[in-house]
Amino acid sequence: MPFERPDQRPPSLRQFFADFGAVYAANGLIGFIFAASGPVAIILSVGTAGGLSQSDLASWIFGSFAVNGVLSIAFCWYYRQPLVFFWTIPGAVLVGPALGHLSFPQVIGAFLAAGLLMLLLGVSGWFKRVMRALPMPIVMGMVAGVFLKFGVDLVLAVRDDLRLAAPMAIAFVVLNAVPALGRRLPPLIGAMIVGVVLIYAFGGFDSASATGDAFVRPNLYAPEFSWQAMLELVVPLAITVLVVQNGQGFAVLDAVGHKAPINAVTIGCGAWSMMTAMVGSVSTCLTGPTNALISSSGEKHRHYTGGVLVGVLAIAFGLFAPLFTRLMLGSPKAFIATLAGLAMLRVLQTAFNVSFRDRFTLGALVAFIVTVANVPVFNIGAPFWGLVFGFAVSWLMERRDFATLGGK
Repeated sequence: MPFERPDQRPPSLRQFFADFGAVYAANGLIGFIFAASGPVAIILSVGTAGGLSQSDLASWIFGSFAVNGVLSIAFCWYYRQPLVFFWTIPGAVLVGPALGHLSFPQVIGAFLAAGLLMLLLGVSGWFKRVMRALPMPIVMGMVAGVFLKFGVDLVLAVRDDLRLAAPMAIAFVVLNAVPALGRRLPPLIGAMIVGVVLIYAFGGFDSASATGDAFVRPNLYAPEFSWQAMLELVVPLAITVLVVQNGQGFAVLDAVGHKAPINAVTIGCGAWSMMTAMVGSVSTCLTGPTNALISSSGEKHRHYTGGVLVGVLAIAFGLFAPLFTRLMLGSPKAFIATLAGLAMLRVLQTAFNVSFRDRFTLGALVAFIVTVANVPVFNIGAPFWGLVFGFAVSWLMERRDFATLGGK
């Protein structure tokens, strides 16, 4: 069977409440708030730049939270591990440039195809072979090129709205620099709180945008399948889910002694990506930061309860997606840009570290430059060509690195 079996039977309801406690509730709440802050700002930043309406964005957030929350509860309960699923942040960023020349239904068609590809990889067990065949520095060079915009937008936000963006950035730096404070208040959440207080103090909120229905009416989209969208998005989306995001999630859980079911997670991401695509959400993935927060303290065999709580909160958040979408969009643009930029800093740092550490460095540099240039070829976006040209340059000029590809 492609699904791994759990080490023990799923808990009864009585056992779950016996395992639950204040520590796991606090970890789950912090993990959820993290997911509902910077990552949501990234969705709104990408979606508004791509011309999506508030209705589209609310439906996207509904799928990302409510639909994935159901999957999170099921996996946490069945495997008794903190296995929370949300959406691929780098995949969402990839969608931004694509919306400049592709329709949203075409992008949704690519979401469906990427989900099917992941599902087949999980069922067949080929995922591990694919992982060994990919030069990770080249992939991360492309990812770094995609993410760079958020770092630049953070600097521009400080320039354009100093009194809002600068204190948020300072709070983030201080909470990172003083670990004792950062453990009590995660830096990104601290930056968000500072931003909210300053918006309230300076009156920067657009109250007119906060009116309307609070409860979600998710949109159901009819996908369109185009070769242009397939070539540009499907493989990069699958890579960002299975390699970038799930790889981070597996590493986080392994570090605290959890053995995540790789095949089951891959299949779950594929099947759920096809479901969330129908309401306009980018592909599902195993989250790294939220699962790290859930498993940061307490007894290992009780961590799963925090994951279940995150799933419940995610469902509630998704059901009220229109309200939260309007609240975020009513905030100053610098608030969204700063929050999104701060959320991406560590990921951007990791992308650069992996890209230029030792092997495939020239190919990674080419992938980075081509992606940053953002010049489509044959109406196919730059991230795809970054991978193509980066791989080609490494194949021609870094042949020796390919000889050790399967060994590391």
